[in-house]
Amino acid sequence: MMIATPGAGPPGRMPAARAHQFRGSLGRFATGVAIVTFDGVTKRHGITVNSFTSVSMDPPLVLVCIARTAKAHDELAGRPFAVNILGAEQRQLALHFAGRPGPEPLWVEGETAPRLSNVLAYFECKPWAAYDGGDHTLYIGEVADFNYRNGDALAYANSAFTTIPESQLGMEDLL
Repeated sequence: MMIATPGAGPPGRMPAARAHQFRGSLGRFATGVAIVTFDGVTKRHGITVNSFTSVSMDPPLVLVCIARTAKAHDELAGRPFAVNILGAEQRQLALHFAGRPGPEPLWVEGETAPRLSNVLAYFECKPWAAYDGGDHTLYIGEVADFNYRNGDALAYANSAFTTIPESQLGMEDLL
C-alpha cells in the first residue's frame, strides 16, 4: 500500500524523482527481448517488449504487458498475437519495432498470428484474457503453436542490450 505524502501527488502516484529511481531499480533486472506481432484493424503491428512471462503449462498460457501509450495498444484487445523472442543478432529488429525503423522485417504467416522470421523462439497465441495493470494492460494468450532454434538470446539490462549465451544443456532436457 502506498501512503500519500505532502507534495507527492495523488495517492498511487510517485513523485518524479522517486519514479525515476523505481525505473532504474527495475532496470537492474535483466530480461529477454521480444516483439509482439498481430494484425490490427488497419495494418500489421509489432511492439518491442521486455515484459513477457509464462503463466501456465496446462493450458499453455503466456503474458505480455503492453503500455497504454503504445500506438497499437487498443488494437491488440481480443486479437490473436505472436510473441517473438529475439536472438542476440536481432538488435536492429528490436529497435525497428521500438520506434527506430530499419529495414522491413521478414514476416511468416502463422496459423494463428503473423510472426517474424528466424527468431529464437515464438509463441502464436489466441486471446485468453486482458487485465488492467496501471499504465499497462496485461494480455494473456493461450499458446496455439510454438517453436525455437539454437542461439544466444538478446537481453536488456541497465538501459542497454546485452547477450545471454545459450547454455550447453537446456532445461527441457532436465524434465
